[in-house]
Amino acid sequence: MSWQEDIEHFVTYLRAEKRYSEYTVQGYERDVRRFVADLPQMRMPKPEKPSGRKGAATQPDPTAGTGPACDSSFDFRLVTPDDIRNWVVWLSDRQDLSPASVNRMVCSLRGMFRFLRRTGAVEGDPFLRIGFLKVPHRLPTYIPESKVDRIVDEWDVESETDDFRMQRNALIVLLFYSTGMRLAELLGIRICDFSSDFCELRIRGKGNKERVVPILEHTREKIVAYVRRIKSENICGSDENSLFLTEKGKPISRTEVYQIVRRELTRAGIQGKRSPHVLRHTFATHMLNDGADIREIQELLGHNSLAATQVYTHNSIARLKEVYKEAHPRAHKNKK
Repeated sequence: MSWQEDIEHFVTYLRAEKRYSEYTVQGYERDVRRFVADLPQMRMPKPEKPSGRKGAATQPDPTAGTGPACDSSFDFRLVTPDDIRNWVVWLSDRQDLSPASVNRMVCSLRGMFRFLRRTGAVEGDPFLRIGFLKVPHRLPTYIPESKVDRIVDEWDVESETDDFRMQRNALIVLLFYSTGMRLAELLGIRICDFSSDFCELRIRGKGNKERVVPILEHTREKIVAYVRRIKSENICGSDENSLFLTEKGKPISRTEVYQIVRRELTRAGIQGKRSPHVLRHTFATHMLNDGADIREIQELLGHNSLAATQVYTHNSIARLKEVYKEAHPRAHKNKK
């Protein structure tokens, strides 16, 4: 079996059995194919320094060019731990990728070999002593409540406009902030995923795991008005059930949603990172700051592990420190 067929079977497995989103599957495939493409470059012989003797012949390196990915005969079964370690160094130093990006790509390749071992295609595990790069700890970026109140008021007004795109775009950012859903989850929303009264929404998360989230009343009203519009103006085709559509009635793309959020946050004066995930972080941080239980937030976000949700407690502690410094009388004693 060729390495191309190995990858095709792996991709089919991710779609059919793991039930990953199409975006996630494409990421895995892209990373694995990059490994196959990078190995020949990593194994190219380094140019030798001149010996200083005129007319001296350059001796070829007998080990150069003999790696598993030097031609179409590449075989995953011949990959060694050293190949993977060298790839990590190559990505970090030569390609100048961040530790988080390198770890993601290594994780994709690890998944490929786990699949090959599961199917009996390979016996050994080249990842036994391969670890991950250390990633600097960073707190999730979020928008302060003082700014969000004003911004949400503006989006509420825009969601009632006669302009379809403005109405749709305002609803997109409102839904991100009011539910904390992921970008891929928003793209997958169908009208039938709402309850009959539009008070609840069934979301399909990672691994096709479903959860139900409540819809705030003012957001519910905006959704109902939007759905009525796309049906009354025939924006939604008879066979199209996606919630967010283009003006031509086709499902909106991932890139367009990302640009909409970035543009709306920029227009609202938000600096730094401006993405759907920032709105997800904002939702979780505000919920925690206002007294929600961390396990309830875990349920709303669709986290499998509580540890993934606990990162938001650090934001809460940082906020408490700021309040303490401003309010506690002893905090000002040493100030000059």
